[in-house]
Amino acid sequence: MLSEAMIILLPYHQETLPRLDNYRISMRNLKRPSIGELQGELQDQSITIPEPEPEPIGGHIKLGWIVGVLIPCLLNIWGVMLFLRLSWVVAESGILQSLIIITISAVVCIITTLSLSAISTNGEVKGGGVYFIISRSLGPEFGASVGVVFAFANAVSASMNTIGFCESLNVLLKNNGLKIVDNGINDIRIVGAVTILVLILICCVGMEWETKAQNFLIVTIVLAIFNFVIGAAIGPQGNEDLISKGFVGFSWSTFKDNFGSEYRYAEGVNHDFFSVFAIFFPSVTGIQAGANICGDLKEAGAAIPKGTFWALLISMTSYALFVLFAGGAAVRDASGFPADLVNGTLISSELPCLASGNCTWGLFNSYEMMQTMSVWGPLIYAGCFAATLSTALTNLLSVPRLVQALGIDEIYPGLIYFSKPYGKHGEPYRGYVLTFFISAGFLCIGELNLIAPLISTFYLASYALINFCTFHAAFVKPLGWRPTFKYYNAWLSLFGFAMCVAIMFLINYVAAIITFGIIFALYLVVMYRKPEANWGSTTQAQQYKAALMAVHRLQNVSDHVKNYHPQVLVLSGDPKTRPPLVDFGYLLTKNNSLMFVANIIPVRVGYKNRQNLVKDGQKYLDARKIKAFYNVIDGFSLEDGINALTKSTGFGKMSPNIVLVGYKPDWNRCRKEEVESYFAILYNAFSQRMGVALLRLPNGLDFSELSSEVNLPPNGMGHMHTANAQGFTNELMPAANAASELLHIDSNLNLASMDSPNSSYTMPQPAPMPNMQRSSRSYKVNNQEDAAVTYHTKGGSDIPQNLLDAMTIFTRKQAKGTIDVFWLYDDGGLTILLPYIISMRSHWQNCKLRVFTMCHGKDEEQEEKSMASLLTKFRIKYSELIMLKGVSEQPRTDTLLKHQRLIEPFRRGARNEFGITDEELQSMSEKTNRQLRIHELVVKHSSNASLVVMSLPMPRKEAISAPLYMSWLEMLTSDMKCPVALARGNQTPVLTLYS
Repeated sequence: MLSEAMIILLPYHQETLPRLDNYRISMRNLKRPSIGELQGELQDQSITIPEPEPEPIGGHIKLGWIVGVLIPCLLNIWGVMLFLRLSWVVAESGILQSLIIITISAVVCIITTLSLSAISTNGEVKGGGVYFIISRSLGPEFGASVGVVFAFANAVSASMNTIGFCESLNVLLKNNGLKIVDNGINDIRIVGAVTILVLILICCVGMEWETKAQNFLIVTIVLAIFNFVIGAAIGPQGNEDLISKGFVGFSWSTFKDNFGSEYRYAEGVNHDFFSVFAIFFPSVTGIQAGANICGDLKEAGAAIPKGTFWALLISMTSYALFVLFAGGAAVRDASGFPADLVNGTLISSELPCLASGNCTWGLFNSYEMMQTMSVWGPLIYAGCFAATLSTALTNLLSVPRLVQALGIDEIYPGLIYFSKPYGKHGEPYRGYVLTFFISAGFLCIGELNLIAPLISTFYLASYALINFCTFHAAFVKPLGWRPTFKYYNAWLSLFGFAMCVAIMFLINYVAAIITFGIIFALYLVVMYRKPEANWGSTTQAQQYKAALMAVHRLQNVSDHVKNYHPQVLVLSGDPKTRPPLVDFGYLLTKNNSLMFVANIIPVRVGYKNRQNLVKDGQKYLDARKIKAFYNVIDGFSLEDGINALTKSTGFGKMSPNIVLVGYKPDWNRCRKEEVESYFAILYNAFSQRMGVALLRLPNGLDFSELSSEVNLPPNGMGHMHTANAQGFTNELMPAANAASELLHIDSNLNLASMDSPNSSYTMPQPAPMPNMQRSSRSYKVNNQEDAAVTYHTKGGSDIPQNLLDAMTIFTRKQAKGTIDVFWLYDDGGLTILLPYIISMRSHWQNCKLRVFTMCHGKDEEQEEKSMASLLTKFRIKYSELIMLKGVSEQPRTDTLLKHQRLIEPFRRGARNEFGITDEELQSMSEKTNRQLRIHELVVKHSSNASLVVMSLPMPRKEAISAPLYMSWLEMLTSDMKCPVALARGNQTPVLTLYS
């Protein structure tokens, strides 16, 4: 017999049977074999399959649907309005409109219960009630904001019901000639504070005492209800004292007089239908009582709908009976003096108090009519005490648990302190203290009719969101939406949402606006904090569905030059080692188009290692707030991998149309296969009808000699050290580095000789960042809340200033300067479009465009006018247009000698079959001289430029060899102090003259 777990030696071909424990989130050990184990990767691995954890002895008490849902809902619904305000509602609105008020409230509650039942049966419902339901359905933003509002509403509702209890107690004391201070609002405040404290203590004792207290209270309320119904049915039986107080017994004339409405001025308000509705509605807001303690239910999915619907049926029936009995057996106004009766009959229209406005009895004037009409008055007091205290108890019980759920999820930092559990039941004692102060604070208002409309607005907002959750889930229909409760309808839930919102504004549009403002503010807080919460909400499903539909629609839209977007595939290798190349790509795509970052590894690294690489690379991009997609291809040669990427990256119209590569400065020192491969990459990109951009920095692009560390925000996952590609074994690292070096090795970086003290450098985010601190040792954003990437030298030395400048060339603010564009060939306009995009970025807005172009005819002035007209029609803003002269002239001798030295090692001979033939040099001499002459003109005109962009020569595989082509690129980009980008489009237009 195994004591704790069952140990199985799992052969690679053996599979486990389906079991519930395999699908629980909380299970910590491995539950089922992975794909790798089934494929034989871990044939001898011992797998621990945990047994189901038994319920702890003396653990948390779980409640059934009657005790856990039905009784709490009834206690919450049968609140202060039942015995203290329902008779007043009948007096104001009459029997007909009172029934309409109850019906509208019932419709809202029934629709909301249908929605609540659907959500609560779509999987296990944990503690947190309405917050848990909405947050797991619509996401933490909506769930947290509504959860706070709902918890606040429950705390204020506890105050309202406590005020009702104190009012009833005051009347009882007054009738017996007793008082505490003034028999008024001060007595309410004193008694109310003590009452809330006692109720809080009862809640702190635990579920057993709460259940016992609720059972006693529900019995008392039921007895009081029957006491009133029987008393009203029997009538006053000739008791003139009761008749003079307005209790005349059932009669058609009384029913007819009370059938219509008679709204009056009361307590500073000119009442109408919706003001009375606002005061009544809190009496039906108990339907969520079961959901509030869903974590304490045995089977929450089945208990919540069953218990809530029965509670609604019972409570609405009792309200309707009260309206009929009160309206049919009592009059609106009475004096309370038997002398005003005529032959033992009360004639309301002839009462002397009507003329003076001093009537103190009747449905309008006395909240004691329920006691007057009952068989035994004291039992009504007991029922009123039970109804108010039970509702307050239920509210006080739910608020700390809502706060605890919010704190556990760490949505709002201020609530984490109040969520700490205590004892074996995990009671949130700090939450109870918070609830006490909120409830006691609103208790000081002391006016029930002032608090009720505010609570109505909060509850209606919560109900609106519950209905919207169900509608959203049913409308989006994610595969995870499979509620066992089938009696709901998406459009009915939407109607319930609209109904709740409409009633909110009809009750009090100012309160409605304030409520939605609070919810929106809380929503923004969560949006800003971005908590680590992934609950599979329908909002995520909607985002996926909307994106999918948008991509499908985009697929059917024909391309148009006006809607061209540069979608860049950056061949950076590990992005942490070449930040300037990634930054340059993001300059072109930021807030405008797609960017893909790719890394090709020539060896197989395994699924987990590859996933770790992708995850680390994406974290690096996210930490620097670079919106891009990172991918790793393994098991391919560099040429085959890039060829596969250019063909398969993206989907539909969301595919790259530009390949961005770094310049290969060691082309004349590396193996010949690498040169051929590099040339083939450029050629294949054009073969796929893609544009190509090539970037070279004076000191190179490669920063692999530095180690990096991703510093995530406080709500992130801590630090991520990325000195090298994480997830690689030591055997795989050389091959991975070799693949990266093929495109980007820069031998100009030499950190080994530096032996200064330890230092580091923090990469900034590409967005504008004021108040930066910069030195040779560090470069950090003052706001430490932001994520950043810190670079360190591996030998513990200072990072040279020129390296800092090189790393941040595309992210720091540029001084006044120029972006020189050598638009030498008509490639469709990409060569002029890319620098124009860069000049529009905030960091480069001080750099003006200078355009250089060649003159092919004799009429230079006319060609300059033609080019200026073209740029004007393209709406390209430039500061200067320069026509290059002497491009066809012979290059200088020193330039020719420099080029000859470059290509000399690649001349084909008896011992070197790979290289440049004499025939090729002869046939390409004119083009070669043109490239050399362009180099001279670039150095002459742009030695002080901030950035140079020029047309990339076309790599023709059949016409030019790889070494000769690379010598062209070397000459075009050498001897420059600024970054140089070579670009060429795919010969299709990316600019248009037309609107």
